Amino acid sequence: MSEVTCISPCKLNLFLYITGRRPDGYHELETLFALLDYGDTMSFKPNLEGKFSLEGPFNFPFEQNLIYKAYKLLLDTLPQSQAQNLGVSIKVLKKIPEGGGLGGGSSNAATTLLVLNKLFKASLSIDELAALGLKLGADVPVFIRGHNAFATGVGEKLQSVELKEQYALVVTPFVEVNTKKAFSDPDLKRDSPKRALSELLKLPLHNDFTKTVIKSAPQVGLALDRLLKYGPAQMSGSGSSCFVLFDSYELAYKAFSKLDVEEFRSCFIAKIVKHSPVLDVIDAL
Repeated sequence: MSEVTCISPCKLNLFLYITGRRPDGYHELETLFALLDYGDTMSFKPNLEGKFSLEGPFNFPFEQNLIYKAYKLLLDTLPQSQAQNLGVSIKVLKKIPEGGGLGGGSSNAATTLLVLNKLFKASLSIDELAALGLKLGADVPVFIRGHNAFATGVGEKLQSVELKEQYALVVTPFVEVNTKKAFSDPDLKRDSPKRALSELLKLPLHNDFTKTVIKSAPQVGLALDRLLKYGPAQMSGSGSSCFVLFDSYELAYKAFSKLDVEEFRSCFIAKIVKHSPVLDVIDAL
């Protein structure tokens, strides 16, 4: 059982509308996910001693990490006689900033499910893996399926979308946004109309979280101001990362070179990809 290494990609929400709040407290969304060729590097080294270890810049117990929870969820689908012998050592080189609305934790969980499904010969289908991933978070299924998608419901109903090749200049200010707190803000707009994807694609990009996030995290507003010089800048997810899109790497780099990168916790250029790089790795296993 050899070691497997892959890029666990991040995502952007090109637009995000909150169309209602369900009785269970969850929010109904309409959002467009775009996967990028930028992310954390994850390495998986399986063992037959049932031992789990996680190495990375995490400042909390690994039992609370979505990576470990994904591992345990997958084991729970297997016969106990098989599962008790399946262990893995996972190393994570983090590049995706935490609390930035780029889906780093969700992507890591999805990558874990996809890779270990192959390494452990669990033989779960993509639909079954997506259902497992949804237990970990609403953003996990899109990383499981590995394609750009229009999402509705709480983010779990996915329709694959072909996006043109563009380059995103992404900046993350020195502030983290807690998604749960962002959703619970009493001033959050929750009544955007439900619209078809064809209609939404004709509208300027928009994010219903932006106004309330800027109120509590003004650094996000400053980041948007920096990017607005180069095009229609938006915030991703519940923040705090912001982005602007370009039709070529050269144009993106020209804008990047004018930024004072010391102002930001993270600053990078990435391409919107047709599918997750994780899919290429598992197809080769």
